[in-house]
Amino acid sequence: MGERKEFTGTVVSDKMQKTVIVKVLRISKHPKYSRIMKSYNKFKAHDEKGAAKLGDIVRIEETRPLSKDKHFRVLEVIKKAEASDIQIDEEQILKEIK
Repeated sequence: MGERKEFTGTVVSDKMQKTVIVKVLRISKHPKYSRIMKSYNKFKAHDEKGAAKLGDIVRIEETRPLSKDKHFRVLEVIKKAEASDIQIDEEQILKEIK
């Protein structure tokens, strides 16, 4: 079968038990105008250990459906957010992806 999708994104909510909401930035080029476009998707991801906190940068992987709209799980926390780094900065997300 096919490979599972993997994304890197920022945790924007950790208010649920064992679930985090991850915001994933996707950059693409417009086919006609060649302008760089940014688009975001939010995914609910299963975090069994509760390691991911607000502002952390995490890697998530597609998995079988765990609930109505939870189809991803947290693989690892790439970078922990600092206490003063709670605000999600768009430029920082771009730097982490590159």
